[in-house]
Amino acid sequence: MAMYKLAVSVSRSLLDDIHRCSLKKQTGVSLKHMMDFGSYPNENNLLYSAQFLHKELPVRLALRVIELENLPHGLSSKADVLKVRDWYVDSFKDLRNFPEIQDSKDELRFTELINEIKMRHNYVMQTMAVGIQELKKDLGRKQGLNELPEIHQFLDRFYMSRIGIRMLIGQHVALHAPNPPPGYVGLICTKVSPVTVAQNAIDDARSACMRTYGTSPDVHVYGDPNFTFAYVPTHLHHMVFELVKNSLRAVQERYMDSDHDCPPIRVVVADGLEDVTIKISDEGGGIPRRGLPKIWTYFYSTAQTPILYGPQILEMPCIMAGYGYGLPISRLYARYFGGELQVISMEGYGTDAYLHLNRLGNVQEPLP
Repeated sequence: MAMYKLAVSVSRSLLDDIHRCSLKKQTGVSLKHMMDFGSYPNENNLLYSAQFLHKELPVRLALRVIELENLPHGLSSKADVLKVRDWYVDSFKDLRNFPEIQDSKDELRFTELINEIKMRHNYVMQTMAVGIQELKKDLGRKQGLNELPEIHQFLDRFYMSRIGIRMLIGQHVALHAPNPPPGYVGLICTKVSPVTVAQNAIDDARSACMRTYGTSPDVHVYGDPNFTFAYVPTHLHHMVFELVKNSLRAVQERYMDSDHDCPPIRVVVADGLEDVTIKISDEGGGIPRRGLPKIWTYFYSTAQTPILYGPQILEMPCIMAGYGYGLPISRLYARYFGGELQVISMEGYGTDAYLHLNRLGNVQEPLP
């Protein structure tokens, strides 16, 4: 049986329950549904939300446990991957052991539980990264990780599921905030200014560039700062930060030994009927055409991969470059609410990244 490793550490009844839940259908929700439902966080709505999550989260967690048990090339046996798997098993068990939610007292206890689960999974991405690096080291020069599409397909599914789980939990927990910021419905802001969020992300990316190189190219933003739409600001910040960070590094490294000043990066925000589109343009030399497909694979990076030990793993997001997670994860964030991320490059000149965000909010989560 495929789950033989897990069978050593958990009871047969738990193993069977994981398998049963993994066969159930997931239920996707849209940004608009989350916003409409969360606009009235009364006792009945919160109770209904908790009851939905009590049924839905074990299904999503069970699917990931099954997949983590069946990874190719020995990845399932890596210590850090086993650690992640055990976090998912523990969370599944906690949810299944929680009794049926019948009143507001139960709902509050359940909210505390899922918030603890969310915190338990805070470092899943970094921990998985170490496990994949171990696999990459094992493969050596014989077979590069970029030639293993099944690994990248798994990571796409795994991280898309993680984004969804954290969004559902975070939204429910945030609806309990006693004094939410104006315009917020849980994690969703009904009046996000993409120009303002982009500027904040740019400031953070330039600070990271300063820490790495001692200087940073300028970034010019074009767009109407008064335009707003409904979105999750933290998702938008993450995507713009990653894209601008890549452009800053490309321009900085191209011009660092040049007598010419670094050309500025241009960020343009456009408001369409269906999409809000953000274009990030740089003159960092571009990407060879044959290398473009690789930018969407995990752990492809032109920067040297940092070596992390112990507590350093927790600081991984602050590193300027080297793990190759930025673009594929940003594309998943865009796709989660029906958007897309495209990159067009002109080798010898520069790169344009187009971040399309669905402003209607009517697209259901893509459920891997």
